[in-house]
Amino acid sequence: MLLSRINQRVGIHSIWAAATVIVNARSAVLATTTYTNTCSSPTRSCSTVASTSTSNSMSSYPLTNKWRLSDDSWLLRFSLPSDRQYLGNDETLPTCISVHHNSSLMIDEKGEEDDKNKQQSGTLLLKKSYSPVSHPATVGSFDLLVKSYKPQPGGGVGSAICALKPGQVLVGKLKAERMVHGSPAISKRWDRIGLVAGGTGVAPLVQIIRICLEDPNDSTKIYLLSINRHEEDILMRDELDKLATEHPDQLFVKYSLTGGNAIRKDWGGLKGRGSVDMARDALPPPSAVDGQNTMIFVCGTDGFRDMWAGPVARAPPKADGSKGPKIQGPLLGVLSEAGYDASDVFKY
Repeated sequence: MLLSRINQRVGIHSIWAAATVIVNARSAVLATTTYTNTCSSPTRSCSTVASTSTSNSMSSYPLTNKWRLSDDSWLLRFSLPSDRQYLGNDETLPTCISVHHNSSLMIDEKGEEDDKNKQQSGTLLLKKSYSPVSHPATVGSFDLLVKSYKPQPGGGVGSAICALKPGQVLVGKLKAERMVHGSPAISKRWDRIGLVAGGTGVAPLVQIIRICLEDPNDSTKIYLLSINRHEEDILMRDELDKLATEHPDQLFVKYSLTGGNAIRKDWGGLKGRGSVDMARDALPPPSAVDGQNTMIFVCGTDGFRDMWAGPVARAPPKADGSKGPKIQGPLLGVLSEAGYDASDVFKY
């Protein structure tokens, strides 16, 4: 399913001349096509057959289609290697891919390295994680929602991805399954799911929505709160509204804008970045209220996540001196003030 307001322009000027896009020379460059909103979705499969290759190794994924969703955001479709049926190892679980990009931007004066950015032969190897917005059971391809942020030292992966042309490839590695309070499972696990998205933070939450809605045995109630500055910034809106219409008793979607005086007077949605009243209006109640299991997922910038649920912490350093794994940390912010328990919340 594609958004009904997909912009049909597929040309894009390179916005970062210094970026080095890795291209698979063996891949024939596909002819540019004008795309319309009648393009069909890839074939879905809900079987339990695993992929035939190890999908957590470094791989190249050719870009086949791309659609502009806003001034600085794109929906991009990548094909899988011929020996892989699904992106992940289990098509019932959310997936996430670590994209690798070689940048020729200047490295800071200290030349410091961390676990995301490493200096290699005068270039900077950048890594950034993206969660597909397509269902993990999609056969042969996956879709990424990417925002083309202005390049800066230590960043620019999004700009490089958005500048790709059909036939060029994205290089990346499937990340380990994300453990949500002890298990990677999503479907049929809770009675109610609340999703709080800031901007492109909606991407992994869309995948959660698809996993639940496309399982005929899953009756989980899903409440999405998507928060953006302007109405035109609301990403995946048409698709989300369509899913809500198709599943009126299971998916409930609300939008909030933070643009202040720029918000049109007849805007019928919520306003503001987050508050206890907003949480109570748009999200399911805490588990303790009525004994039904609730899980709230929060995804957005660090500042957005911190305001809603508090920062993500880190475990002590590993024996080799490297950083310890990320841990959820205490529940703070809006959700804590609204009465949720830490066991009711997961910070992406």
